[in-house]
Amino acid sequence: MITHAKYSVLLAALLGLSAAAFAQTPSIDTAGTVGYAIDPRGYVAKSGTGLCWRTGYWTPAMAIEECDPDLVKKEVAAAPAAPAPAPAPAPKPAAEKVTLSADALFDFNKAILRNEGKSKLDKLVEDIKGINLEVIIATGHADRFGTDAYNQKLSEKRAAAVKAYLVGKGVDANRVFAEGKGETQPVTKPGDCKGPKSKKVIACLQPDRRVDIETIGTKAQ
Repeated sequence: MITHAKYSVLLAALLGLSAAAFAQTPSIDTAGTVGYAIDPRGYVAKSGTGLCWRTGYWTPAMAIEECDPDLVKKEVAAAPAAPAPAPAPAPKPAAEKVTLSADALFDFNKAILRNEGKSKLDKLVEDIKGINLEVIIATGHADRFGTDAYNQKLSEKRAAAVKAYLVGKGVDANRVFAEGKGETQPVTKPGDCKGPKSKKVIACLQPDRRVDIETIGTKAQ
């Protein structure tokens, strides 16, 4: 016969076993928001072999890394952005030098532009419309006849006359520089035009009487 005391001990043992069994049984996420059973501590319940317990709500879309790593959609690492193309190098300014005979621009020993000289400068103005102009340098030169001081002044006046004409045609005055070199930079070599002043020698020295016009700029895009 089971006494009352023994019955009480047996009942307590049975209740203890039931509680332990209940603690080991995974709880079910009845809300369906998680596809795995959760233990009383709030962790995903697992079997003795480490497998997660799936609920009846489980779908592959609910897979988590801890339980079903093969089903978890791996985020494809974003490919590194291609480096921005290097900016195209700025075009280098190109210099173009035009040598005009002073005799074509002016009368002999004068600094007033002739009509023929104006036509040549008009062509120059048209040509520079195709570039982004940076600067124009007009340099006057003279032959060896006359004093150094006279030839220097004459070469400066001729260069200034060229500048004034270009500015009158719309070229920015701040981009035109005029200078004179007198007879210091002849083209002819010593001994090329021998003899005293004469028509023949003057004609021989013609290359020395000139205006060099140098334009510097980049081609317009």
